[in-house]
Amino acid sequence: MAQLRQDYAQFVARGAEVVVVNPDDMADVRSFAQSQQLPFPMLVDPGHAVANAYGQEVNLLKLGRMPALVVLDRNSVVRHEHRGGSMMDTPKNSDILAVLDRLNAETLGRNTAETEE
Repeated sequence: MAQLRQDYAQFVARGAEVVVVNPDDMADVRSFAQSQQLPFPMLVDPGHAVANAYGQEVNLLKLGRMPALVVLDRNSVVRHEHRGGSMMDTPKNSDILAVLDRLNAETLGRNTAETEE
């Protein structure tokens, strides 16, 4: 989370919003977010409905839910996914920012082509 907090402005500058899905209850999530001074929203998901909807893997031998990162576009279409194979398998911010840059370039290219038609 500290990594995301550190580069949050770079995500926002690319037109993205970071949302962390957390399985804990509201009080615990609120306390954690405040103690860590997290600038982004956290979605409380104690029933795992969101995690399950996006296919976040559960592996009890590896301490529970595996890390998952999903990039959605403005129409809620999944444009990129990272499925962690272990609790430590999370992408670097620079990798996610590069994905956003690529997606923004694709969108810009599409919008330019539509304007020229």
